[in-house]
Amino acid sequence: MDFYHLLGYLSGLLFIKPNMEATSLYRTIALVHSLDAILCSVIAAHSGRRTVPWSIAGLIFGIWALGLLFLLPVKKPAAA
Repeated sequence: MDFYHLLGYLSGLLFIKPNMEATSLYRTIALVHSLDAILCSVIAAHSGRRTVPWSIAGLIFGIWALGLLFLLPVKKPAAA
């Protein structure tokens, strides 16, 4: 398995359009993962989690980090 197929299937884009050109695939992955990083940051902030690690996770893992963040329960603030 080459880098193109590995990245394409992990991002899920090759499931949607299996014959996507490599240039289009890389550009789309960069855009989608950037948007996933922003969404992870916003959702992490609203659920009481640290935003920077979740932004990095969204940038690297994309929709998988976003899905995990949706499944985690909201953190409650520590009692003073």
